[in-house]
Amino acid sequence: MLQDFKRIFESHYTWKEGFMRNVRRYPKRTAMILPEKNKVWTYAELNADSNRLCNSLIADGISKGDVIMVQTLNCPEFAFAYIAAHKTRSVLCPISYRLSPGEMAYNIDDSKPIVLIVCATMLGNALKALQIAKYSPKRIIVINGETSEGLLSYNDYTARSSSEEPVIAGEYNIYDETTRLYTSGTTGKPKASSLTSINEVLSAHDVMIHFPMSFKDITMNTTPWFHRGGLHCAGPCPAFYAGAAIVIMGKFDAEKTLEYVSEYNITFVVGVPTVLEELADMQERKKRDLTSLKGIVTMGSPLDRHACIRYQSVLTPNIFNGYGTTETFWNTFLRPFDLPDNAGTAGASCVDDDVRVVKIYDDRRAAPDDLAAMDGTEVGEVVICSPAKSPYCYHNNEVETESKYHNGFFYTNDLATWDENQYVTIVGRKDDMIISSGENIYPTEVEAVLNVHPKVKDSIVTAVPDKIRGQVVTAYIIAKDATLTPEELDEFCKDSPYMANFKRPRYYHFVDEIPFNATGKKLHVVIKETALADYNAGKLYKV
Repeated sequence: MLQDFKRIFESHYTWKEGFMRNVRRYPKRTAMILPEKNKVWTYAELNADSNRLCNSLIADGISKGDVIMVQTLNCPEFAFAYIAAHKTRSVLCPISYRLSPGEMAYNIDDSKPIVLIVCATMLGNALKALQIAKYSPKRIIVINGETSEGLLSYNDYTARSSSEEPVIAGEYNIYDETTRLYTSGTTGKPKASSLTSINEVLSAHDVMIHFPMSFKDITMNTTPWFHRGGLHCAGPCPAFYAGAAIVIMGKFDAEKTLEYVSEYNITFVVGVPTVLEELADMQERKKRDLTSLKGIVTMGSPLDRHACIRYQSVLTPNIFNGYGTTETFWNTFLRPFDLPDNAGTAGASCVDDDVRVVKIYDDRRAAPDDLAAMDGTEVGEVVICSPAKSPYCYHNNEVETESKYHNGFFYTNDLATWDENQYVTIVGRKDDMIISSGENIYPTEVEAVLNVHPKVKDSIVTAVPDKIRGQVVTAYIIAKDATLTPEELDEFCKDSPYMANFKRPRYYHFVDEIPFNATGKKLHVVIKETALADYNAGKLYKV
C-alpha cells in the first residue's frame, strides 16, 4: 500500500499536473492578459499555445533534462516556455536580460542549452555571447524577429505544430529538475540553483497560503520573471498552479500599472520597494481606482516605517514584505497585520520554513542551534531550513554547494539581529561590513537613519580607505530637495538618537540613481568600487 502511495504521489503531485487540472476545470477562465496588444488567453488557449511550442521542441529532439534557455522580458512566450519545460520534462533556464555578452556566455557554457529563446531586442547581445561561448545551442529562436541564417523566428518555429497534448515517454516525477535560476553573482560567479517540480508546487502553495491567493485572483508581477521573486511570487508558477490570471508587464511603468489595476481589477501587484515609491508618487499625482487590490507585495529590501505608512495610506492598507534568496524563495514574511509596527524588519519565518540567526565565529561556522541572542542587538548570520522550496544544491558546482549548505540549513551570508518573537532585521552582508577604528558598521543601519531625513529620497552606504580609522563611512544620496547639503545631513546624523557618532558618514556624494539588482537589492559591491574611484578622483565631499 505504501509503495502505491509513493509511486502515485511522486508521479502525480507535480506542477504540470496542477496546471492541467486548471486547464480541465477552467478552460474558459482567463489565464493571461497582454494589455499592450489587447490580447487575452483562456486556460484552454494558454495550453494550446504552450502545446505548439512543446510539439516543436519534441520534433527538435528535446528530452528529459535538456535545457531551454530564455532571455526575454516578461512576455507570453516566456509563459509558454515555462509550461513547455514542465510538459517535456526539460529544464527552463531563464537568464537576466541585463547580462553582458561575457556573463551570458558563462551561463551558456555552464548550462549548455539545447535551445535558446531570445527577444529580438536582445539578439545583438546574445550573438556576441555566442561568439565568446565555447558551447553552441542546437536552435536559436527569436521572439518578434525574422527568420535568417542560423535563426528561426518564434512564430515560424511554432506555426505548423499541433496544439494537441504532446506525447511524452516516461513517467513524471516530483524530483525532476524543472527550472534553473542563476543567482545575481554580485560577489563572484553566478550560481545555478536547480529547482525540482515539488519545489515549484510548494513554492506555489507558499504564495497561496501567505497572500492568500486563489483561482479568483488577477495578479501582476512588475519584476522580471527571470529571477525567483518574479517567477514564483504571483508570477507564472503560483498563478497558473492556482488557476488565477496574470497581467503581463514587460517593463515597469508606474502610470500603466495603476491603469491596469483599475481596468483589469487586479488583486495583487508585486514589485520592489522602489516600485512602490513610484506607484505612490503617481497615485498622488493622478489618482486611480485601486479598490480591487487585496495587496501589494514587495521584496528585496525592508520597508521603513514612514514609507510603509505612506503606501498603506496612498495605495492600499494591505502591504506585504518578504525576505529570501534565489535558493530558497522567500522565507520570512510580513503581512498587513504585522505592519507598520514591524516595518524595518524582514518579518518572522514563513509557515514551512525555519529561519534562524546564528552566532558568527572567525574560525568556524556556527551550528544551526548555536543561536545569536534574541535581543535585537547581537548580530549573527541568517540561516534557512526550507526543504519545501530549496533543492539544497547548485547545478555543476559542488564547491559552492558544500560552502552554503550545512546540516539541513542554507547559510545566507546575510547579517541580522532578531528579537524575542523571532522577527529578523537584516543589517547587511558579511562582505559589505565596514570596519572603522575596529568597530563593525553595517551599511543598512546607516541608510535607515539617512532615509528618515525629509529631503532624502534614498541612500546607499559604503566605505573608503582612511589612514587613521582604516575605513570611513561614505554615503551616496538621492535627494528629494535640491537644497539638501552634506552639512545638513551631517548635523542630522549627529543629532539622531539612532546613530552612534563613529557610524556617521564622513564623505557624501549626491547622485541621480543608485545601483540595484533585478530583485531590488542594493548593490553595495558596485557602490564600493564606485566610491573608491570617486575617492581617488577627489569627487567625494568631506564633512
